[in-house]
Amino acid sequence: MPASAISSFVRLLRRFRRNSDGATVVEFALVAPTFLALLFAILESALMFFASQVLETVAQDSARQIFTGQEQTKGLALNLQAADFASIVCSKVPALFDCTKISIDVESYPSFSSSINLALPIDNAGNFINNMQYNPGGPGDVVVVRLYYPWQQFVTGLGYNITNMSGNKRLLVATAAFQNEPYL
Repeated sequence: MPASAISSFVRLLRRFRRNSDGATVVEFALVAPTFLALLFAILESALMFFASQVLETVAQDSARQIFTGQEQTKGLALNLQAADFASIVCSKVPALFDCTKISIDVESYPSFSSSINLALPIDNAGNFINNMQYNPGGPGDVVVVRLYYPWQQFVTGLGYNITNMSGNKRLLVATAAFQNEPYL
């Protein structure tokens, strides 16, 4: 190779090394995926926690119908009471949820010292176990109202996985525990 070609190649390399016009683009390309993954994980977590709090509010507001004895004194059969309570829950649910996916479990106990099972109804394969009951109890009974909703997660493929169900879902649970008023 002639000396002039080598010296021009060396000059080209020096000029390329001094030129930093594309450095910002390269640095952004290196940082952007991590930044966007973190941003999406934060947004998804915030939305999930917001949905969880909304579900808690729906559970508390709906459970008041049982707490005051309004559901028990309507004179409806137990299966009609369950459908009526489900319609009360659905009337309080905002557009954030699909009401057909909400599972409602209402169980009564004689006292707070009773063995109350609060385990998640999820089997080892991550499937929801739908053994929901409707037993609003009578005056003075302890009642636990629980609402379950399978919340779809989207950012799980980026290393942020807080799912506890199959299909990239997290089971949101809202619970209201109280002692029924002495209604008559």
